[in-house]
Amino acid sequence: MRTLIEVLAGLGILANAVIYGTDVFGAVVSRPALAAVDDRTLTQMTGHMHRIADVRFKAIGISGLIAAIATAALAAAAGRWVTTTAAAVATLALIAFIVIYNVVSKPVNTTLTAAALADRVPSDARALQDRWESVLNVRVALQTLALAALCLGLAAA
Repeated sequence: MRTLIEVLAGLGILANAVIYGTDVFGAVVSRPALAAVDDRTLTQMTGHMHRIADVRFKAIGISGLIAAIATAALAAAAGRWVTTTAAAVATLALIAFIVIYNVVSKPVNTTLTAAALADRVPSDARALQDRWESVLNVRVALQTLALAALCLGLAAA
């Protein structure tokens, strides 16, 4: 059982590290870079990035959440309470991340993707990007918490 818990925690770490790394890149590199380009370039870049990422990252994010839930459940069944608690914290952080993504980020992604595909620039392109960036630090913090909790859970397994 311990090995299975460790494997699941490891899979959760790997899956969520992909999303974490992407959001950190967004906060550290993309945000200032996009601030330096015109609205057409902003729309094309972000629209096409979101078009691809929203499809490809869905399975990664779901896998990471399932791995965290499964880690918590198996750890609880095995009486490994530190790992159970850590994986439960990771699960809650990931659920909060998904809520923020669906409420704030996804609608912006959808709008910018549609604009990029239609080769048009929304009049509120900068405001849309500002809205997307308004939750970026919170998303990074939630992913950091989830990853740290899963690492603790793995170490305690």
